[in-house]
Amino acid sequence: MPVWECDPATMKGRCCRRKQETMKLSEKDQAENKESQRNWSCSLIVAALVGAFGSSFLYGYNLSVVNAPTPYIKAFYNETWYRRHGQPIDPDTLTLLWSVTVSIFAIGGLVGTLMVKMIGKFLGRKYTLLVNNGFAISAALLMACSLQAGTFEMLIVGRFIMGVDGGIALSALPMYLNEISPKEIRGSLGQVTAIFICIGVFSGQLLGLPELLGKIWFYTNSIFGKAGVPQDKIPYITLSTGGIETLAAIFSGLVIERLGRRPLLIGGFGLMALFFGMLTVTLTLQDQAPWIPYLSIVCILAIIASFCSGPGGIPFILTGEFFQQSERPAAFIIAGTVNWLSNFVVGLLFPFIQKSLESYCFLVFATICIAGAIYFYFVLPETKNRTHAEISQAFAKRNKAHPPEVKADSAMAEEKANSQPETDPSSTLDSYGQNRIV
Repeated sequence: MPVWECDPATMKGRCCRRKQETMKLSEKDQAENKESQRNWSCSLIVAALVGAFGSSFLYGYNLSVVNAPTPYIKAFYNETWYRRHGQPIDPDTLTLLWSVTVSIFAIGGLVGTLMVKMIGKFLGRKYTLLVNNGFAISAALLMACSLQAGTFEMLIVGRFIMGVDGGIALSALPMYLNEISPKEIRGSLGQVTAIFICIGVFSGQLLGLPELLGKIWFYTNSIFGKAGVPQDKIPYITLSTGGIETLAAIFSGLVIERLGRRPLLIGGFGLMALFFGMLTVTLTLQDQAPWIPYLSIVCILAIIASFCSGPGGIPFILTGEFFQQSERPAAFIIAGTVNWLSNFVVGLLFPFIQKSLESYCFLVFATICIAGAIYFYFVLPETKNRTHAEISQAFAKRNKAHPPEVKADSAMAEEKANSQPETDPSSTLDSYGQNRIV
């Protein structure tokens, strides 16, 4: 039969088959939508929001709480020192005390991270989060009463205890959310941690506390100043960064189950490297034209948006997805230790890096972002909508680290064990959370 001739019977059969396939796809999409709606139960949403509000929100708020009252805290230190010793405090001693006050939050976070496995073993995820509120309350009382008591040591100890609260929260909360979430919405629900961190930071900024998420942006006010931004405009620009953080984190939570973890994480690192490079150029050429400083502002906002849409929250999700339930506490201890030590080191070294490299200081971070994007491109498998057994098998197959069958069988065996009701009082999940494990 010539190409241009068509058999009506054949064409009719093909059309029928195509129509049937289209109907099947439509029915499949409808079934998936119904399943997704069933997954978002009211109790699940409430558990996630309440847990995040009492945990990651406080962490984000305490990242931004220390910068605005700096002059008043230093004056309090000076008054206390004068009352004790009869002379003003030495400037170097004052700088040391202030540095300890700021950095001890990260040290407390490291201690809290190391405590998670021990506390979680006896109390489980949910009760670990509940008990953790005791650290936050005691820290708040110490810091609030330090002025009346005339003891600045109470403020420093309170910052340390608040760091312990943050360290426990950033390990226990992602584990809890991972284990109560169906695999179809595990990524979206896991992003609640990052969203509430950003809301906490934004709340601090909204109250006039100009500080940004992460120690890399701890000195952003000085960066805005060096970029030629008027001093009276800096607080408003700083506040806008908090809004960008929150919007980017919410956007990531909405699209993560459609795009997957890999594109958001790798794309986030790639965009951060790009905008770090552009920021270096604008800072170098800021005196060449009056509009260049505003490009620096755009670059900083773009860096923050890129961070919060991927690298800021997805590692919390991946740490829970990569490991079986029995291995998860140890994995979060390692991840949390790296996170808090990195915060401490970057916050400590950034002024020296900025002083040495000046406008080229962000090339250091651009290099790290490029290395991270390349590494994840070749090593990281996609985990979207996969069980822990499937993730384990895909990871092993991609990296050829373990025999896929053995690793998958081990993961499947543990998943079956986890699906059985537990009577041990030290169980890591309550009955509701246990029934939600996939």
